[in-house]
Amino acid sequence: MVHETKTHTPLKEHHELVWYVKWASSIIIVLAMIATTNDLYPWNMFLQFAGCAGWLWVSIKWNDRALIVVNAVAVAIFINGFVIYFKGT
Repeated sequence: MVHETKTHTPLKEHHELVWYVKWASSIIIVLAMIATTNDLYPWNMFLQFAGCAGWLWVSIKWNDRALIVVNAVAVAIFINGFVIYFKGT
């Protein structure tokens, strides 16, 4: 028995833009992790923000509440980090 849910991962053929944003955001987050381990502040923060913002958009399109919460909080944290960074310079 197959159950329909509101949350699903669409195929590339059905939602091509979402598919590209998902993968681009994932690659950006990996680059952000590399930047973090190499102490490339604040570039790591900018990359993390871009990756999480992309994933936030994807999670909204997918209607995936858990991903929306995680990425919305992450985006808010990075905005706070930008304010602190630019206020201090």
